[in-house]
Amino acid sequence: MNDTLDLVVAGRRAEAAGVVSLTLRRPGGGALPDWRPGAHVDLLLAEGLERQYSLCGPPGAEHWRIAVLREADGRGGSDFVHRSLTPGTPVRVRGPRNHFPLEPAPAHRFVAGGIGITPILPMLDAAGASSSDWSLLYGGRSRASMAFAEELAARHPAERVTLTTGRLDLDGHLANLRPGELVYACGPASLLEAVRSRVPASVLRLERFTAAPAAPPDGAPFEVELARSGRVLTVPPGLSILQAVRQAGLDVLYSCTEGTCGTCETDLLAGEADHRDSVLTEAERAAGETLMICVSRCRTPGGRLVLDL
Repeated sequence: MNDTLDLVVAGRRAEAAGVVSLTLRRPGGGALPDWRPGAHVDLLLAEGLERQYSLCGPPGAEHWRIAVLREADGRGGSDFVHRSLTPGTPVRVRGPRNHFPLEPAPAHRFVAGGIGITPILPMLDAAGASSSDWSLLYGGRSRASMAFAEELAARHPAERVTLTTGRLDLDGHLANLRPGELVYACGPASLLEAVRSRVPASVLRLERFTAAPAAPPDGAPFEVELARSGRVLTVPPGLSILQAVRQAGLDVLYSCTEGTCGTCETDLLAGEADHRDSVLTEAERAAGETLMICVSRCRTPGGRLVLDL
């Protein structure tokens, strides 16, 4: 959903070195929109500064919890959160949306690296409630850098949760997958690529915080037909669909411009997209019902995509 809410920071807590968690609620209290494990929200921090953070508290509560790693070489969002969002601070939030839902399965194997633990946290309770035979491998540079390590140890059986520093034993954790078992992974790009090399794509679900490796340069223009506005635009090499649409004067939602957040997801009515995002699953790409207009293009050089815009 794309509703915007005016919330307030109800609490703030240091969860690890460089990581703070924030609890957000309505200023006067009351229920927040429902969500399911894997969902995230957009924080509208300042003009032109929007960032996405996974919800990592319990669904159904009258508050939302997020956790933010302060990135020294980031683009300013995490620094703003750490400097400016203290208890009592108002904050505008959009969402929640979910491109990383927990699917029912007889068993789940979870892999988390660093701040990638955040979308996984609520999945563990949900997996347990569904009687899934689940296990978690969670790693970080040091124990001090691993957010929610104490919470995990307190809430879940030790035989299900493996906390480690340094190199993760992916071969051991991902060995002998059973029929119907699903693997969920979130963390640095290097970790996700290592998981991908060990797990069939059909059973793997990934959440990326950074963009996937860039596609080769584009060599041909294509057309985009905007069904609702009745316009046809030409998208040349080097220009994204999002940029072309905005240059044409249309107001569309977007945030990361890297194909990682899902904010600009748009219905695809006709045409075959060259999906370059890190959000859609292989099944969703094959279905051809949506695309991320910030990075995706037309698969056929000189072809046409028809969008619900």
